[in-house]
Amino acid sequence: MWLLLRRAYPLRILLPLRGEWVGRRGLPRSLAPGPPRRRYRKEALPALEIPVSPVTTTEIRQYLRAHGIPFQDGHSCLRAPSPFVVSSDIKNEKKDAPTSFCLFIDKTTGHFLCMTSLAEGSWEDLQASVEGRGDGAKEGVLLREGPEAEDREEVLRIWNRAIPLWELPDPEEAQLARVMFGLTKVTDDTLRRFSVRYLRSARSLVFPWFTPGSSGLRGLKLLGAEGQENGVQYVETTIPRPSVYHNLFGLPLISRRDTEVVVTSRELDSLALSQSTGLPTLSLPRGTVCLPPALLPYLEQFRRIVFWLGDDLRSWEAAKLFARKLNPKRCSLVRPGNQQPRPLEALNQGLSLSRILRTALPAWHKSIVSFRQLREEVLGELSNVEQAAGVRWSRFPDLNRLLKGHRKGELTVFTGPTGSGKTTFISEYALDLCTQGVNTLWGSFEISNVRLARVMLTQFAVTRLEEQLDKYEEWADRFEDLPLYFMTFHGQQSIRSVIDTMQHAVYVYDVCHVVIDNLQFMMGQEQLSSDRIAAQDYIVGAFRKFATDNSCHVTLVIHPRKEDDDKELQTASIFGSAKASQEADNVLILQDRKLVTGPGKRYLQVSKNRFDGDVGVFPLEFNKNSLTFSIPPKSKARLKKIKDDNGLVAKKSSSGKKGAAHQNPETCLGQDPNPAQPNTSKSSG
Repeated sequence: MWLLLRRAYPLRILLPLRGEWVGRRGLPRSLAPGPPRRRYRKEALPALEIPVSPVTTTEIRQYLRAHGIPFQDGHSCLRAPSPFVVSSDIKNEKKDAPTSFCLFIDKTTGHFLCMTSLAEGSWEDLQASVEGRGDGAKEGVLLREGPEAEDREEVLRIWNRAIPLWELPDPEEAQLARVMFGLTKVTDDTLRRFSVRYLRSARSLVFPWFTPGSSGLRGLKLLGAEGQENGVQYVETTIPRPSVYHNLFGLPLISRRDTEVVVTSRELDSLALSQSTGLPTLSLPRGTVCLPPALLPYLEQFRRIVFWLGDDLRSWEAAKLFARKLNPKRCSLVRPGNQQPRPLEALNQGLSLSRILRTALPAWHKSIVSFRQLREEVLGELSNVEQAAGVRWSRFPDLNRLLKGHRKGELTVFTGPTGSGKTTFISEYALDLCTQGVNTLWGSFEISNVRLARVMLTQFAVTRLEEQLDKYEEWADRFEDLPLYFMTFHGQQSIRSVIDTMQHAVYVYDVCHVVIDNLQFMMGQEQLSSDRIAAQDYIVGAFRKFATDNSCHVTLVIHPRKEDDDKELQTASIFGSAKASQEADNVLILQDRKLVTGPGKRYLQVSKNRFDGDVGVFPLEFNKNSLTFSIPPKSKARLKKIKDDNGLVAKKSSSGKKGAAHQNPETCLGQDPNPAQPNTSKSSG
């Protein structure tokens, strides 16, 4: 046996004390603080190099049989007796044979979890323990990462200060809290069963995370409410940090006899469902952002899982993605609609939650035999046109007018002349989506991850931080909160290694946008082939298949052919055969029209749009200070106004006419200093 303790990192939270926001060190904070500061490193996705390869389910089964370890085949995991359970526990569990199989091994990654001892680790760790190699000879077990002493102290301090809503001394305060969180129809008995409390100083609900199988408090989630013009916006803070906050809210109320469960994306929805239907219900710790594989063992006992995640298409897409992890044959999905809102809203509107659950659609079917099986999805796209178009860019409104949005399962090919700024533009293009919650994986084969991260951080802060190093920690903390990951590849790589890494990212981190920069560096071993064009076609086909099979958007950067400087690039200018442009759903070209007197004018051309056929061109202006194409240079915009208006800039600025409001880059994200409609047209094919 062996010992390996994994270290957690503290998560700072901000609580209003004595009338102002203060941090752990007593420093005053703004009443509208930014994201919580976290001191930990974002993990990098490992490069899969030959001969190391991902473990397969067949290999796991063969290994267990070869070592005489019995196992049971589950939906997403294999169950086996745990070597990490002490003898006294084994004797107690012999009375119930199924419970002795408390070691869960993920079929996809080989990662294991012992439900009894909470030991966990990689497939290599389990092999070392079984074979007694290396650290396997040491005493102890591999322990699941727990909160640090600082976090435990913070958890207990907050939990002890929080009180149940029904114990608030002021009835008006209790009623205001219920209205603020939409709990007017949720009873005190429901809140008591789920151990929900209220922190008066922060005006936040407190949801506990108890250690499985015991009443030990492992962590907390604070839910605050902020009033907005169009409703209420909820703000979540977790202790410990979100990446290790694996709390399936409601798990202590689940019994071993339960075979059906309803999964929601918010704790408030679980309260409403449990009260209205009496069914077992669980809430995902990070909502629709991701379903961590570490939670899959806790869902193995259920024969049927119903996902009711929200009332928009993004929730619907997340439900379909999560169902693939859990075996779609046992999953059903509640489709968003006017008569099928979130569970809490349905309860407040007096709708029957049991009736809505009966309309849940199966996530899997063998084949499409008629329009009947498609009609609900077609209706969903027709009634939610903007959501069906995908996530819209906040920095590039002209791109929204042409492409309408960023959609899962598509392949985008991006090209441009050498030195025109392809990597700089595509990094801002991807950063824009990432800030809106699109989980992104970057594969930069041409420049290092450090340099790429520096460019993206500058674009994120919209300023050069080397001139303001005192602000680096603040911006770095906020940048670190983004769902952004980097491959550790650099230089030429084989397509097999890259696809394996992308598959791992989709499964573990629920990545839905992959950027590959660029195709020429992907040629790796394939470039030894005498037919480079055939090798490139094979790689493009592999990315196309990956995007479709995994419902993940792939943005592929390809260098163009050598063209004359005075000629604009066309779709046919993409290096290789026509397969790249044929397989692509979207083709973007960064045009750089060089001038004799100096730098040229850049334009972005959408030359293919399979979604609705709109194509066109719109201008870009590079801001060297912020390394962005979406925020125009302040000085250049002013000089252009002076030249065009003959010194009447001051008069125009004070009149509030079009263009005057775009002088300050800090307040004009996504706007051109001289707004112009893009030249659009319909694609003919």
